Amino acid sequence: MSYQVLARKWRPRTFQDMVGQSHVLKTLSNALDQDRLHHAYLFSGTRGVGKTTLARILAKCLNCDNGVSSTPCGECNACVAIDEGRFIDLIEVDAASRAKVEETRDLMDNVQYAPTSGRYKVYLIDEIHMFSNHSFNALLKTLEEPPPHVKFLLATTEPKKLPVTILSRCLQFNLSHLTNDQIGKQVEMILGEESIKFDQGSVELVARGADGSMRDALSLLDQAIAYGGGALEESQVRAMMGTIESADLHGLIQALIDADPEALLNTIETIALQSPDFDSLLSELLSLLQKIAIIQVLPENSNNLLMTMKELVNFANAMNKEDTQLYYQIGMMGRKDLYLAPDPKSGFEMVMIRMLAFKPAAAGEITNKTQTLKPATNNTATSQTTSKPVTQAVVHTQVEPIAEVTANNTPAKKVDGNWQSMIEAMGLKGLTKELAGNCVIKSQTDIKLELALATSQEHLLNPSQKIRFEQAIKTYLGEEVKLSIVIENSDNETPAETNARVGRERQKVAENSMNSDSGVQSLLDTFNGAIDQDSIQPQ
Repeated sequence: MSYQVLARKWRPRTFQDMVGQSHVLKTLSNALDQDRLHHAYLFSGTRGVGKTTLARILAKCLNCDNGVSSTPCGECNACVAIDEGRFIDLIEVDAASRAKVEETRDLMDNVQYAPTSGRYKVYLIDEIHMFSNHSFNALLKTLEEPPPHVKFLLATTEPKKLPVTILSRCLQFNLSHLTNDQIGKQVEMILGEESIKFDQGSVELVARGADGSMRDALSLLDQAIAYGGGALEESQVRAMMGTIESADLHGLIQALIDADPEALLNTIETIALQSPDFDSLLSELLSLLQKIAIIQVLPENSNNLLMTMKELVNFANAMNKEDTQLYYQIGMMGRKDLYLAPDPKSGFEMVMIRMLAFKPAAAGEITNKTQTLKPATNNTATSQTTSKPVTQAVVHTQVEPIAEVTANNTPAKKVDGNWQSMIEAMGLKGLTKELAGNCVIKSQTDIKLELALATSQEHLLNPSQKIRFEQAIKTYLGEEVKLSIVIENSDNETPAETNARVGRERQKVAENSMNSDSGVQSLLDTFNGAIDQDSIQPQ
């Protein structure tokens, strides 16, 4: 007997065999058991989630010899014939190959005839979005008021392409993407029934490679079983799918944690020898970073399955949450541009190098740089100089955190008690100015300035902005002054609150002036108009 592929052999025969889609199954089961049947159903969803399978099970429920119910017997002539694809009253139509209006009209002409052997004549139209506009028009009237012995089951991967006139005549069911966990459990069950040895890592790879499609998962499983000679091993499945060993992925993460560019590049070279798909490799790395990020936000006593993965837990403890988020974001952006690189390997290398290069420096860290200045080679300048040898000047510079200072770069005079004037005198810009504007002076001495930041604005206080703010304070008041910011609400009004209050008062004055203006009132009375309050702006 010829071999039957797993996707066909393990196609669900009843609602209970279906994986996922509980929201659809519950509705259909209740409708069948309570005899509340509609004449047209539309199943939509991505490939391999069970649209056609669900339609065939529904056809079996409608035509089972034991009566209409959500649990067909699976043994009567009708059930067996539907399972074997030879039930004469189940008319399956591939809309992609029968899109012409003449074919649709011929199909609708036969609707009036009673079923040959079943209870209902069921029309299963797959990929109905491929119909032409004329075909949809030919279907409309019959779809709205078919004979009582006819049921329409429509399936599509692109419901947005269907006319609203078709959608309004159907009960719509959107089949959801299957999760990796749902696919993994079904794959394990099938492997157990087929008596095939496997390990957990290989099942996870198949589930992740299926991308939410059970049919794709079973096709991959067929291929993996053949590749592994009747067994599934993670290393062999990785080789078949072109993915990389977990140890290599973990090596990339460890090189990022150690900030070791040599180890990072050596690991990439080792991976490149396996001719991987670098886009898939970056996708796996992002998946790993996402798991690390989840572990970092979970409490230590969490029962989440990720907490059992010791190596990931160690990575999560060794990395800052901010670094994990930065690496993930750089990887996401780099993946979009990967196809623009001269070759995939160099593009992947640049993404990884960017993760190292843009890692935030610790607060207060100073980076030393050496800049070599070469003399100009202007002929006129050379003729005016002496014959003394010209040496290269080496200037050692220290890159300090950028600080906003006054226009003349000289310390301004202290403005006692007026924090708003002090902010303006310091010439602060951007987020640093917003941070200062939401603070009030709590206490001030010759060597220390203590500010209070409202709790609602705590998000403004980050290490980078605090360094800029503190440098501006030192430039304004003197190098010996230390800045301290505490998070607490104050009874005093912050400059930001003052500006907001003044703005509201000016707006109120402008609105009162407009509403009391006799000329405006005359226009309103003449033209029966009304004032758009949002358009009033103070001068």
